[in-house]
Amino acid sequence: MAYDASDYETITLERRGHVGVLTLNRPDRLNAINRAMMAEVSAAVAAVKADDEFRALVVTGAGKGFCAGADLLGAGQAVAGNAPEPKDQFERIDELGWVGRWAMMWSGLDKPTIGAINGVAAGAGMSTALGCDVRIGSEAARFKSVFIERSLSPDSGLSFFLPRIVGYAAAADIIFTSRAVGAEEAKALGLLNRLVAADELVDAAIDYANEMTRWPPVALRVSKRVLQHNTEAPLEEALRYESAGLYYARRSPHDVKESRDSFLEKRPGVYTGS
Repeated sequence: MAYDASDYETITLERRGHVGVLTLNRPDRLNAINRAMMAEVSAAVAAVKADDEFRALVVTGAGKGFCAGADLLGAGQAVAGNAPEPKDQFERIDELGWVGRWAMMWSGLDKPTIGAINGVAAGAGMSTALGCDVRIGSEAARFKSVFIERSLSPDSGLSFFLPRIVGYAAAADIIFTSRAVGAEEAKALGLLNRLVAADELVDAAIDYANEMTRWPPVALRVSKRVLQHNTEAPLEEALRYESAGLYYARRSPHDVKESRDSFLEKRPGVYTGS
């Protein structure tokens, strides 16, 4: 059913059980990001984060594209560009700008995110897809960095996410040539975790999310945080963070008991986060 649908004009947000489905909904512009979409996506992600009934979020696009990046024709230069005036190089390195805040928004959501890539993901749209924890795509999925074609270097988190997914050399190939990466190659590179038929994509993404949401929700959220932190941490720090995560994940007495009981009784667990 629709969830606060009347609040949004450039997106939709639905709840399917414990899974939210956020659809970028400007199909006539291949779901390019304008100011209104920035505000509405930020509000929707905040709503998902605050509501414990949401345990995972699927992100997809309406129509033929996932997201074509910043709207260069729609909302003006506040969205179309983030580069500082060419004075001292990196003089604004301490400022995130909208593209930095956009990337941090996806990273800051402490629930699993599944990108359902239904078409082209370009520029900031590619960054959005890669900001999701995992991605499932149809045969129409296509990734393109685009930035160098606009005389820009990567932004919106692309230079962070891409090499961590495909490795430095493959990321350099994709960014420096600005070539398109189709669905089959994206699956081989790890840009897509799964590949399904186009007419099954959203349902398959929800099923994928349900593979995660059937487990204790606090443990799921802590698992995401531990994985994010320990991607960059040295071993000893990683082990300490794991220990802290174990303690926090077990602060749900009902779910701890239910995980034990369901295992012994050989039945699916029913978890509440309490």
